[in-house]
Amino acid sequence: MSGIEALGRLLRQSHHARPDDLPQMAMRAAALVGATAMIIYLVDHQQRELLPLVAGDAPPRDRFMIDGTLAGRAYTTVAACVSDAEPEGVRLWVPLINGAERLGVLEAVLAGPVGESTVEDCATVAALLAELLVTRDRYSDTIERLRRREPMLLAAEMLRAQLPPLTFSTGHLVISGILEPCYDVGGDAFDYAVNGDIAHLALFDAVGHGSTGGMRAVMLASLALAAYRNARRAGLDLVDTYHRIDGAVQHHDRWGLTTAVLAELDQRTGVLRVISAGHPGGVVIRQGKAVKVLPTPTALPVSLGHHRPPVVVEESLEPGDHVLLYTDGIIEARSSDGEPFGIDRLVDFTVKAIADQLSLPETARRLVHAILDRQDDCLQDDATVLLARWISPAPARSDTELPEADNQAPLDAVS
Repeated sequence: MSGIEALGRLLRQSHHARPDDLPQMAMRAAALVGATAMIIYLVDHQQRELLPLVAGDAPPRDRFMIDGTLAGRAYTTVAACVSDAEPEGVRLWVPLINGAERLGVLEAVLAGPVGESTVEDCATVAALLAELLVTRDRYSDTIERLRRREPMLLAAEMLRAQLPPLTFSTGHLVISGILEPCYDVGGDAFDYAVNGDIAHLALFDAVGHGSTGGMRAVMLASLALAAYRNARRAGLDLVDTYHRIDGAVQHHDRWGLTTAVLAELDQRTGVLRVISAGHPGGVVIRQGKAVKVLPTPTALPVSLGHHRPPVVVEESLEPGDHVLLYTDGIIEARSSDGEPFGIDRLVDFTVKAIADQLSLPETARRLVHAILDRQDDCLQDDATVLLARWISPAPARSDTELPEADNQAPLDAVS
């Protein structure tokens, strides 16, 4: 049976599927592509482990660490990987991707050699399963419970429910963000949206940490996020968006200080416009070098905006440029001997990751893990990164014309 036929059969079976039914659906799909078993693995919130989602006829499986395993390699490189022959058969690991968002991997157990057509068929099944994982996750806690490795505090529960997917791509632009710690947050948040040719990027850092202060900070960050989206969806420009957020926070809590960076990137021209409201302005990385540290501050922190008008900074990007936005928890993270991570180390790490041809989400994952390792997994402040890469100018096109799907690594089997 071809991949298209297998996809059609799975689609017909999926209309009333629960998350708990997906492992059984994967097992049924195995026979359609010549496999003896298919098992779904989901990534945990810290992106350290791959956790099996098993039920029905799905065989029991242990979790895998991402670093140092073949399954993890498929996840980090977004490329299919094949194991050596084992008694049970050959294992093909295919990334589970929704758009550009990495959800985990799919294991396919095959009796014989793995050809290109088999990889493509398994990738087709994986694509549908990824879509089902995302849509069914909205109606159940099964997937969310699996992805949690420890209890999530209330403040983190509130804030994380409001964040966008970690990664998005238009084919001409890739955006990827990450926030740590996963289970207890202060007041960091990020957001993005792409409306037509304009990409909107935002980072927020509200004051307040610890259990009580953390809840206040989360309330402020949530308010700033909502006001940002409200202004953006009303079509306001960058300056009016800043004032909308400032007024909303000030009305709710006149002492609720929140730093922010608000940015707009035109995908056609590469023009980047930024307001840095008491927040680090970000760094532009080009051809392995930090070519521009964006000016900061160009506006007062949110809730103080009525004292001084904001200034918008413009920067012209070149194709292939990266824009690195971050909160101060990144550069202020300290080692056991008190040495801060610092802006130079942040830039060096990012440049090296780009030189190693890591994807944006993998760069963000490894960067935040480096911060966590530096502080023995105990952050004193939230660490948030938002990375954007302008790949190429977006051509003018009709509403019905779609860009080429060139934002993902090819699904080539590697040993």
